[in-house]
Amino acid sequence: MIVYPAIDIRGGRCVRLIQGKADQETVYAEDPSRVAEQFKLAGSSWVHVVDLDGAFEGKPKNLDSVKAITTVGLKVQLGGGLRSKESIENALAMGVSRVVIGTRAAESEAFVSDLVAAFGDRIAVGIDAKDGKVAIDGWSKLSKHDVIDLAQHFEADGVEAIIYTDISRDGMMQGVNVEATARLARAIKIPVIATGGITNIDDIKALGAVAHEGIMGAITGRAIYEGTLDFAEAEKLAESFKAL
Repeated sequence: MIVYPAIDIRGGRCVRLIQGKADQETVYAEDPSRVAEQFKLAGSSWVHVVDLDGAFEGKPKNLDSVKAITTVGLKVQLGGGLRSKESIENALAMGVSRVVIGTRAAESEAFVSDLVAAFGDRIAVGIDAKDGKVAIDGWSKLSKHDVIDLAQHFEADGVEAIIYTDISRDGMMQGVNVEATARLARAIKIPVIATGGITNIDDIKALGAVAHEGIMGAITGRAIYEGTLDFAEAEKLAESFKAL
């Protein structure tokens, strides 16, 4: 299992939002690339980056910051506002290793299958959910899509992984929704990356206990920044668990 430290970018700064709400922002650093450097020093090989402005506005808005992070030497998994083939192609060309398609994926399955045909295993899909339904547009709306049904469609399309977020827990430091994550992982054969609510090492242990169900990794941000989770300890523990 892999622990993906998260860098959320808004206005060029490293921030966290509680449950995706724009008016509940905490700024952790002025320069996201410096944060990425710290994660690399702590032993990370990946970083999960979200362009929050892009997620809200529907197109990438912090590409300069993303580009700076790609020069640090970490593999970058990027989401937020990637709703056109051109924007995805640009992100991959600047050094991003994997892109995460969210809102556009929920709106158009054909869009996802076209991307997989063009970019192969560099395409993952983010499914943000609450009470089993998929949230879109920066979590501002709940769609009619069922999480598992949608994930199975994306599996058939050939996406690399599903990044699953329980938005009711994201940024709340209330613990990860292990049950819902494992239920999704059992329903598909492609790996699931869990995010939302990871608070401390116990959450990594809980996910690790069901990693064999198909959980490839866990994304965490606020817990690292606020010191309730030691990244190096979490990464070492996660490596002892095997997904799939």
